[in-house]
Amino acid sequence: MDLFHLFDTTIEKQASDLHLIPNYYPTIRINNDLYIIKSVNVLTHEIIEKLVISILNEEQKENLFANKEIDLGYEYKSNRFRTNIYYSKNKLAAAFRLIGSKIKTIEELNLPDQLHQFTSVNQGLILVTGPTGEGKSTTLAAIIDEINHKYSKHVITIEDPIEYVYPIAKSIISQRELHQDTHSWNIALRSTLREDPDIVLIGEMRDYETIQSALTIAETGHLVFSTLHTGSTSETINRIIDVFPANQQNQVRSQLAQVLKAVVAQRLIPSLDKTKRLPAVEILLNISSVAAVIREGRTHLLDNILETEEEQGLTLFEKYLLRLYEKSLISKDTALSYAIRPNEMRKFLK
Repeated sequence: MDLFHLFDTTIEKQASDLHLIPNYYPTIRINNDLYIIKSVNVLTHEIIEKLVISILNEEQKENLFANKEIDLGYEYKSNRFRTNIYYSKNKLAAAFRLIGSKIKTIEELNLPDQLHQFTSVNQGLILVTGPTGEGKSTTLAAIIDEINHKYSKHVITIEDPIEYVYPIAKSIISQRELHQDTHSWNIALRSTLREDPDIVLIGEMRDYETIQSALTIAETGHLVFSTLHTGSTSETINRIIDVFPANQQNQVRSQLAQVLKAVVAQRLIPSLDKTKRLPAVEILLNISSVAAVIREGRTHLLDNILETEEEQGLTLFEKYLLRLYEKSLISKDTALSYAIRPNEMRKFLK
C-alpha cells in the first residue's frame, strides 16, 4: 500500500480529510460524510507505521515517540496536508487534513462581502471562531492573501503547523511553524515585536499566555488575527475574559473593549442538495454599545445587540441562517438543527 496513492485519492475526490486507523479501511471525509476506500486492504498497525514513518525526519520521529503524537505540515503535488500522527490503543494512527494548493478568495468561499473590510484595518484584534473543521483557517487565509495582494505589509504567522503557503505579492510574509521554526508559542510571540510586523496571525489562542500576548500585540498598534474554538461571538468574549484570574478581569475587559475590532463565528452548513457545505456566520463588530457592555461586564446583552444593530453591520447567526433558507440554499430542518439559539430560529421561521 502506498501513502501517496491515498493522497491522490483524497485530492481527486476533493475530500477534506484522510484517516488511517488500525483495523479499518482508509477513510476519507467529503462534505462532512465519511467514505471507506475499499480498493485497498484493511490497515494493520505495521502498514500504518510503514506509511507514516516514511514522511518523518529523524527529529520528528523522536518527537512522535517521546510525546505519543505530532503535528506537522506535509507538501505533496503542490498541496499541503495538515498532519496529526497519534497513538490509538498503543498503535499508530494518522489524520491528514487537505489544504488546497490555491488560497480561495472571500467570494470563492461564499463568505459575506463584509469581510473585505477587515483587510483595511490597521490595528486591533480580529477573531474567527468556531468548532474544529469549520473553515476558520481557510477564512483567515483568504483575508491575509487579500492583504498580501493589496498592500505592502510585513505579515508574521505563527502556526502549528503551517497550513496555507502565501504567494509572493505586495507584502512580505514570515511564516513560522511550531517546533520547526520556534520552540514554543510564547517564545515566538515574545519575539514578534522585535521582528517589525504590521500584522500578526496567531494560529490559535490556546491559553492564558497566547491570549495575553495577542491582546498586548494588538494594544501596541499592530493588527492581530487569530482563532478560538467557541461557538458564538458572545461565548468568545466570555472565554477570553474567563481565562484570566478574577483580579485581572476588569483590566482585561477594558483592554478587550479597546483593541477588539471584530469576532466572526463560523460554521459550515450542508447545502439544500447536500453536495457541498456553505459558510454561515455571526459577525460582532466592536461598535460603541458592544465596547460598553464588554467594559462593564454585561456580556449577556451581546445577543440582543447582535439582533438589533444589523444596520451597523452586526449579524446574528440565526439571521444569517434565515437568509440562506430564504435563498433556498439550505433546508428548514438544517437551519433549525444548526442554530446556536433554536428558539430564536423557530421565531424567525414562523
